[in-house]
Amino acid sequence: MTRVYFDHNATTRLDEKALAAMLPYLRERYGNASSRHGSGTLARKAVNQAREQVAALVGAQPAQVIFTSGGTESNNAFIKGAAGMMKPGQVVVSAIEHPCVAKPAQELARAGWKPRRLAVGRDGRIDPADVAQALKDPTGMVSVMLANNETGVIQDVAAVAEQARAARAWMHTDAVQALGKIEVDFNALNVHAMTLSAHKIHGPKGAGALVLDKRIELKPLLSGGGHEQGLRSGTENVPGIVGFGVACELAGQRLREVAPRLAAMRDTFERGLSGMGAIVFGAEAPRVPNTSYFAFPGIEGETLVIELDKAGFELASGAACSSTSTEPSATLLAMGVAPEFARGAVRLSLGRDNQPEQVEDFLKVLSATVARLRRLTAIAV
Repeated sequence: MTRVYFDHNATTRLDEKALAAMLPYLRERYGNASSRHGSGTLARKAVNQAREQVAALVGAQPAQVIFTSGGTESNNAFIKGAAGMMKPGQVVVSAIEHPCVAKPAQELARAGWKPRRLAVGRDGRIDPADVAQALKDPTGMVSVMLANNETGVIQDVAAVAEQARAARAWMHTDAVQALGKIEVDFNALNVHAMTLSAHKIHGPKGAGALVLDKRIELKPLLSGGGHEQGLRSGTENVPGIVGFGVACELAGQRLREVAPRLAAMRDTFERGLSGMGAIVFGAEAPRVPNTSYFAFPGIEGETLVIELDKAGFELASGAACSSTSTEPSATLLAMGVAPEFARGAVRLSLGRDNQPEQVEDFLKVLSATVARLRRLTAIAV
């Protein structure tokens, strides 16, 4: 059976060019980038080149790029690192943040911080009035994701950042799901910090970055040899960093061609969904071009995903990071979706390898699968 992968928001296939660039640093160029000899110098040059490639994709300076192990570490590095440099106050995050933002923000309560969640509307967008209300209290930091990992809804981060800066708060955005799908510009977003991850853009797992305003000081999560400007001690993952850099360069080259093609396939898919009686979450808001989050009344999302997997199509019932949880999506609950309906949510996230005919074939399989599950549900009732 030919399998079709529709779960690119969870991870992407490593690009062959990124792999080819990585291989020498897994084999003959194995030097430690902090060593002073020739092998170390080669590794350092490779890290520096990757830093330039990552910075170029988001309109930042290379010195602003701090390499990490991925999105989770970068988000924790900012939230906990910023808290370590401030007196406890309010920490504001949106109600639809990834757990690696929401949980560390909540954990700060034990250190005297006051966590505050920003409300979102039924379209998945942050309520600007609630931002203004939240910032009436003294606030140390604000974190709002650029694109949601489940719905794909894009937030007006620049507008939130303007309010945060006016309140003298540090502004962070998790841009992991936006990178490579839409234009991402660090300066235009007006943030103090931005999180990126390699494996969402056809780079390797285990590599990411925190892009940081040079005027911001963070308390490091890891203390040691002072790597990454003293903000992330530990021997650099040179192969992973090299792959990340190449993936960023390729993403920048391909964005204008890939994004419209993905949007066209996503729109075709959602037209088909409409005819089947599905509800698409966040459809009224701006979204990244590859993501569709939907549900059929009366059908469990997990059941649908399992049946589609048997037919050779790989999707997700929510976010991969929460795949072991039986609770309905926190994002959908924040959007006002009823828990029993939220449990039906399924996410399709397209990638550059997907083709229109795969979407057409999938719609036929989905229609037949939904019809069969509805008959079984009717019999059970």
